Amino acid sequence: MDVDVDGVDQTVSTGALASWEAVDAHVASAFRRNRDHAEGSVADYIPILAAADPELFGVCAVDVGGGVHTAGDTEHEFSIQSISKAFVYALVCDRFGHEVVRERVGVNNTGLAFNSVVAIELNEGHPMNPMVNAGAIATTALMPGSTADAQWVAVQDGLSRFAGRPLELNQLVYQSEAATNQRNRAIAGLLESYGRVELDPLEVVDVYTKQCALNVSAHDLAVMGATLADGGMNPVTGEQVVSPEVCRDTLAVMAANGLYERSGEWLFEIGLPGKSGVSGGIVTIAPGKAGIGVFSPRLDSAGNSVRGQRATAYLSRALGLNIFASEAHRVTSAPAEHEERR
Repeated sequence: MDVDVDGVDQTVSTGALASWEAVDAHVASAFRRNRDHAEGSVADYIPILAAADPELFGVCAVDVGGGVHTAGDTEHEFSIQSISKAFVYALVCDRFGHEVVRERVGVNNTGLAFNSVVAIELNEGHPMNPMVNAGAIATTALMPGSTADAQWVAVQDGLSRFAGRPLELNQLVYQSEAATNQRNRAIAGLLESYGRVELDPLEVVDVYTKQCALNVSAHDLAVMGATLADGGMNPVTGEQVVSPEVCRDTLAVMAANGLYERSGEWLFEIGLPGKSGVSGGIVTIAPGKAGIGVFSPRLDSAGNSVRGQRATAYLSRALGLNIFASEAHRVTSAPAEHEERR
């Protein structure tokens, strides 16, 4: 798609979030309405994830002013998994800019599973978007650092800045994933053969595996989401983590690709940028308003938290967050120029 926006300033126009009391009440309601919903299964293709307690459930919203609204298990820590892809992408965009990352990684949905090898071959080695494993591996390879250790430090530091606190590596999850990530190693090797990964592909996969094993909570996800919602400003620390332009690009890619092959359904029902992970977390962003973090380990067949989707859908509707929603403009009397044309 060729667009011409040179010399056109970015204008931002967003509404306000509902009152503190309303947000607090609706977060509590989103939890209460869905805590007994038992559909879905805990992920078992990564052995350590199979041990998760399926009853855990937390809902958290953090507004761009730093206000926190919680219900349930919002401080329980779990591995961030694929949610990390969105934030590493933002860091890489902040480093290289809009055009470079768009060309190297892409923005279009594959319509296939997140770990598809076929998608790479069908697109002549192009990883397509940063929210599938191929694109995420290509994105991680672009992180600053002359060694894998230096890149890992940059990833851990960058995601910690989004969360507003130091995020720690879950060693058990890392070891479990490192022992079972043969498919990701194959994807990295295939990307290298197409010239999409210039570093040692196995070292890149190791950094990517570590980034997915960082521990977060639903509260952390909400803070990270609120940072993207507020033009890159962390509402807890006041740090400008990335630029507003990077937030815009990241949210656009999340909207199109964040819920795996169910991304279209997510956008249709919820109407917000989001990103899920197979440990049961989902981060959702209402631009200019808030970040929402949810956690519940039971997943649908695409790898998205079932209760998390239901709770987020409720909040989107109850708080009027859907970015596609509008009401008809009611004109009580016709403007003068319209009267003259009649």
